[in-house]
Amino acid sequence: MITSAQIRGARAMLGLQQAELADAAGISVADIDRSERGAESADSTLRAIKQALEASGIVFEADGELISGGPGVRLAQSVRKSFDTVETEVVQYPEFMKNDAPPGAGG
Repeated sequence: MITSAQIRGARAMLGLQQAELADAAGISVADIDRSERGAESADSTLRAIKQALEASGIVFEADGELISGGPGVRLAQSVRKSFDTVETEVVQYPEFMKNDAPPGAGG
């Protein structure tokens, strides 16, 4: 199961407040607070937190899964572009508009 440090780290990576995570997980803010402090939490609570964080792009790693050093968290690799682009739009800077290459230079 996930640890309190993983929950705190994952929430920080996503920039979520406890109330936002509680809402996404369908549990109370008090449950989030208890889980983050390492207090005894029901398996169903930890499962709800884990599912909500994974749905937001968090990957939980067990101790030694990729590297040693304890359990951890990371963001899932995005399958989307990192920023919006318009494929048909080309930006041409004025200093590069003149073709000063010799004939046959290619490019």
